[in-house]
Amino acid sequence: MRSGPESARALIGRLASVFTELPDPEVASGSGRLGWGDVPAAAGCSSGGPLDRAGHDDTSTTATTTHDRSSHTDTPTTAHDGPLGWPGYDDQLAQATERTGERESVVCGIAEIGRVTAMVVAFEFGFFGGSLGTRTGARIEQAFERARALRLPVVSLVRTGGSRMQEGTPALLQLQRIARQLVLTREAGLPHIAVLRDPTTGGGWATLGAGADVALGIRGAQVGFAGSRVRPPGYSVTQQFAAGLVDQLVPPDELRVRLERWLRLLTPAELEPAAVPAALGCAELPDTGWDAVQRARAPDRPRAAAYLAAYFDWHEPISGDRCGGVDSGVLCGFGQRSGTTIAYAAQCGTATRPAGFRTAARLVRLADRLGIPVLTLVDTPGAANDAAAEKAGVGAAIADMFTAVAAARVPVTTLVIGEGGSGGALAFAAPGRLWVTPDSYLAVISPELAAAILKRDPSRVRDTADQLRLRPQDLVELGIARGVARPRER
Repeated sequence: MRSGPESARALIGRLASVFTELPDPEVASGSGRLGWGDVPAAAGCSSGGPLDRAGHDDTSTTATTTHDRSSHTDTPTTAHDGPLGWPGYDDQLAQATERTGERESVVCGIAEIGRVTAMVVAFEFGFFGGSLGTRTGARIEQAFERARALRLPVVSLVRTGGSRMQEGTPALLQLQRIARQLVLTREAGLPHIAVLRDPTTGGGWATLGAGADVALGIRGAQVGFAGSRVRPPGYSVTQQFAAGLVDQLVPPDELRVRLERWLRLLTPAELEPAAVPAALGCAELPDTGWDAVQRARAPDRPRAAAYLAAYFDWHEPISGDRCGGVDSGVLCGFGQRSGTTIAYAAQCGTATRPAGFRTAARLVRLADRLGIPVLTLVDTPGAANDAAAEKAGVGAAIADMFTAVAAARVPVTTLVIGEGGSGGALAFAAPGRLWVTPDSYLAVISPELAAAILKRDPSRVRDTADQLRLRPQDLVELGIARGVARPRER
């Protein structure tokens, strides 16, 4: 029997061609049928050995072992009715097992999803509402550890109501345990994709869900820290997407295809610099600086969406800055070009808002961690400078993007495809790997504002544009750009 529209195993069966379940860590350790696993003594507990209550390394003594931590957790590994001795909890567990066929609220194993082998952590909502208990934490921890040992990406199929009440604070501590695994997996350079099912609430959302590299939300799902019983009505995945906290909304029947694509994108085989895109607009260089500005501002000039469509065989977007903001004027994601994965961050010709810089910086850092080259497309009159942008920290957001590009170990390739206005444009630009199109420019500031700052008459704007030497050919001559991209020969 199952609870809800689809059990964990049914979903795995729909997504994977092959699935091999991991052995239960409790059975493997011989801790007994109702063992409660190891409750972490501290959030920073390393894998080298247990810590005592004062945080001192206790590996030099023989009194405490990894299977007997009652001296510092006060929780026997064979506790009756769970770590709190909750009356009737053992019976409730037995009933949950009889109802679902599962021994815990997560099913973990190695799956073949499309062309990629991945570690899967799937929540079974029929087992205590997919809640996190101490044994749940042990299973998730084992799955992430095994993924790192085998160099596998992790897919979390999240469907949970939060932490398990019958286990109290020991259950809550599993969030620290899971967070540690997320950190170690990031440090190992392995991707983690979360699928947010209905519902994804509490600590499951605040760790595996919101902490994933890419979050795919199933349309119609309740997703939020507070569930519907805590703060009705529940927060929807659509609202989380609008707030920049979910990357994509996915219809249930499209999940397998979308997941296969993402796994292919985030597990690249090689690292080569992104090729410079061919120019899509004018082929001739502008005669004057003002001509360059006018061309870049032309409403019919090809924009970022056209460049991405021409450049990639297919691509998948990410969305949002994970801080509550989305900028529709910046397109970010990963694409395939001739079998190679390339990350992209592209300005769309509007003033870039703080959320746009932060989303792009998130993209660059993720690509850098996974060893994926980056392509940036510059096209903005400049950073947004209204009161709302200042309040949202536009200066700090620009700095975030500057430092993300500067710190990147993977090659970043930049093409200026339109306006290149001041620091808002330069933040997207790669030092030493910048190209320009014939209908683009890059300047310290727009000619109009430069004339105003210099207290010149407005009639001198055109002269100022020439003096700024902002034309594509000027940028090459000045050593700012490496070359002018040309249209593809037909």
